Amino acid sequence: MSFASSPRLPSGPRRRSLLASAAGAALLVGCSGGSDSGGEGGSPSVADRARARAARDSEALAGRYAAVIAAHPGLAARLAPLREAAVRHAEAFGAEGTAAPKTSPSVSARAAGPGDGSGVVPATEKDALALLAAAERELADRRAAALLEVPGELARLLASVAAAGAAHVFLLTEGDG
Repeated sequence: MSFASSPRLPSGPRRRSLLASAAGAALLVGCSGGSDSGGEGGSPSVADRARARAARDSEALAGRYAAVIAAHPGLAARLAPLREAAVRHAEAFGAEGTAAPKTSPSVSARAAGPGDGSGVVPATEKDALALLAAAERELADRRAAALLEVPGELARLLASVAAAGAAHVFLLTEGDG
């Protein structure tokens, strides 16, 4: 007896599974703690340097989100949760002072961070979303590549934040094409 297959099979991951993965990654990030440092003679270890870079990258990404929201207020509802996730990621990596104002109008339309490097927010919402997606993708790829260089707990944290970044790319590009 054979079963009839569904006439329409989804070509990629389902939205719910990506969102569930992102939620799971967020839970893992919230549970992280402790230090994987082991520097000798006062010099920072590979783990310390990777953690500091990841914190700076997440802070810069949160700044990029804030700049886009300030330049395109119509995107605020869509982008605010992603910005808040970037802030939480920075805090999980040990950043201090990342609780900047939640996308206040005083935020400049320029923000340094991952992406094209220019820091300028594109004039159209579609281009701004594409810029954020590219920044998230680049950062997730960089974090995934760093997994082999850092010890266990930091590797798990980098992996979960990279997975969340990949889910953010999906959410930013949803509806394109």
